[in-house]
Amino acid sequence: MAEPKQILVIDDDPDFLDFMRIVLSSNGYCVRTATSSREGLEMMREQVPDLVIADVMMSYVLDGWTVTREMRADPRLRQVPIIMVSAVVSDEDDGLFPTDEHGKGDVFMSKPLEPTTLLHHIQRLTGAN
Repeated sequence: MAEPKQILVIDDDPDFLDFMRIVLSSNGYCVRTATSSREGLEMMREQVPDLVIADVMMSYVLDGWTVTREMRADPRLRQVPIIMVSAVVSDEDDGLFPTDEHGKGDVFMSKPLEPTTLLHHIQRLTGAN
């Protein structure tokens, strides 16, 4: 039997982290959580995850994009898939999001997340069955 995929969730909202722990662990994933980009990056450098889910806006605007840029610059982390999430979905805010390759995640999802769609993306990005 294959080892469960390791997913790191980075978000400063404890309710969202609890929701993610429940959804992901009940579907066979091993879940670790971090409440800041710095903490998340430290955790990744200690143990490389199979996938990262990061909120765009945490302690400051675009904090999640910091994570993606740092990951893409690190040879050990650059291939780790990233799902970016945000409660900001209005057209007026589109200009806030970076468009360079170093700041992009693999998938962008709006909060609240729909578990079935999230699990589909995770499965596709990690090759999990």
